[in-house]
Amino acid sequence: MTADTVRWGVVATGGIASAFTADLIDLPDAEVVAVASRSQESAKAFAERFGISRAYGDLNALAQDEDIDVVYVATPHTAHRAAAGLCLAAGRNVLCEKPFTLNVREAAELVALAREHGRFLMEAMWMYCNPLVRRLKALVDDGAIGEVRTVQADFGLAGPFPPSHRLRNPELGGGALLDLGVYPVSFAQLLLGEPSDIAARAVLSEEGVDLQTGALLSWESGALGSVHCSIVGGTATSASVTGSKGRIDIPDGFFFPDRFVLHRDGRDTEEFTADPADGPRNSLRHEAAEVMRAVRAGETESPLVPLDGTLAVMRTLDAIRDRVGVRYPGETPDEDLTAELTPA
Repeated sequence: MTADTVRWGVVATGGIASAFTADLIDLPDAEVVAVASRSQESAKAFAERFGISRAYGDLNALAQDEDIDVVYVATPHTAHRAAAGLCLAAGRNVLCEKPFTLNVREAAELVALAREHGRFLMEAMWMYCNPLVRRLKALVDDGAIGEVRTVQADFGLAGPFPPSHRLRNPELGGGALLDLGVYPVSFAQLLLGEPSDIAARAVLSEEGVDLQTGALLSWESGALGSVHCSIVGGTATSASVTGSKGRIDIPDGFFFPDRFVLHRDGRDTEEFTADPADGPRNSLRHEAAEVMRAVRAGETESPLVPLDGTLAVMRTLDAIRDRVGVRYPGETPDEDLTAELTPA
């Protein structure tokens, strides 16, 4: 790493890896120097597509590459623990896609490994780094709508997805909750912290993954959160935060919004819109920039996406899965997924 350039390695060659790499290339202070895949042919094709100099058909080779400052892990989440752990143990800094891991046990292992080796680690929760989401959080924290009473958020895809699709494959951690529900849960916890109580219901597929899930989150303050996710119905992907003195609405795309509307009692409605200078609304550049800022500063985690917050979200996801009866291969039916919830 130099004062001007942070060198990246990319693990996996799927859609999200392609989107992130494309945004990295647009950043003047980022350089993608290597890619790894289970297939040498896939890695080579990805490298040629993006002008990357090194293509590895072996993750260990990339992890050992000392020219890499940060590794971006974009495998299916069932492989996050192994891939991110290998890179951390080799001394690499890591940005790991969401959901961070399959469960909180694996997440805690990665956090402990990062801290043991003094390496930077962050979940790729790009929503937390989005400038407009950060503006919304600042308004809520400053009391613009008073004390938060309710948070609502939803994320659903219409499908239909066949049983062989990764979203329905238990071997790949399929289901609506981990892939989509992580966003509504993370949005609620961004504003209110970890809930003190959780109720949930789900419709399960024949394979045993959740086709749609709804959860009611409760906090000691009296606030409630309603979150919903689905892979059998396209939702508005809207969100709303209601307080004692007003409300904020995100009409659509709450995790990468182009606008939100602030309603304050006794005042005119205000609309906040994304700055065109921040790039396309689906840009992943903001999380990449935050990683590079933190790594240059010698930080081992980001204040925007703190590791304790990631662990808290994983505890909530585990608790919801426990209530609806979703277990993945390797998790025994009697395994306790419900780590004690910490009241906010």
